Amino acid sequence: MPELPEVEVTRLGLTPLVNQKINQVIIRNYSLRWPISPNLENILINQVLMKLSRRGKYILAEFTSGTLIIHLGMSGRICITKKNERPKKHDHVDIIFGDSEKVVMRYRDPRRFGSIHWTERNPYEHKLIKNLGPEPLTEEFNAEYLYHKLKTKKQCIKNSIMDSHIVVGVGNIYASESLYYSGIKPNRASNKVLKREVSVLVKEIKRVISSAISKGGSSLNDFLDVNGENGYFQDEHKVYGREKEPCLKCRTPITQLKISQRSSFFCKKCQT
Repeated sequence: MPELPEVEVTRLGLTPLVNQKINQVIIRNYSLRWPISPNLENILINQVLMKLSRRGKYILAEFTSGTLIIHLGMSGRICITKKNERPKKHDHVDIIFGDSEKVVMRYRDPRRFGSIHWTERNPYEHKLIKNLGPEPLTEEFNAEYLYHKLKTKKQCIKNSIMDSHIVVGVGNIYASESLYYSGIKPNRASNKVLKREVSVLVKEIKRVISSAISKGGSSLNDFLDVNGENGYFQDEHKVYGREKEPCLKCRTPITQLKISQRSSFFCKKCQT
């Protein structure tokens, strides 16, 4: 599943489309996680893309009279192509910009767990977004805030930092990596994490996510940016996907365990 860094990399790749006008919309499959509005093709014609932002794993494409809220789901991807490039099997939506030299924003999603919503209201009040926690790279997400959220929770710390109501966008890969750098075992109870440890954890979450964005995300499960390029943060994974390989600090084999049906990776010696 594309996580926050991959979604942010996608958003950044789409910025050349800002201030461009939509020429045509082609919807080949309306059946995503939620059905696409049947009027979307007509609604978007001649609208200008004013702004691109992100909230959690949602891309917010602000147009003249409303906002597209796009989620990539498990396998979704947005790519930029030329109009004459033939669509592939799972290319469900084309949004075509420009008059003379047309550019296509193409939504591809083999598993169709993603979504595309149109709203003419404040997108931050949309039901999918309004209850999300703070962004991890903002000042609002700090040690005092996170410690307050964790001190009454008995669930494991990895589940807490992956809870989008506590903080958005810390997905499986980046939770595992941040906990490794923080020296915290992923299945430790949240209310057993000390305040000084929470302070380190917040710093590491911010550092890991910032680094992943700068390196184009992690190209696992075929993630590519809008131009078809791989990210390369996976080359820096210290624990994720490295079961039985030696810890890069102490040489202890990395352990894998399942937490809430997700694979989790950690070092038994470096994380307690």
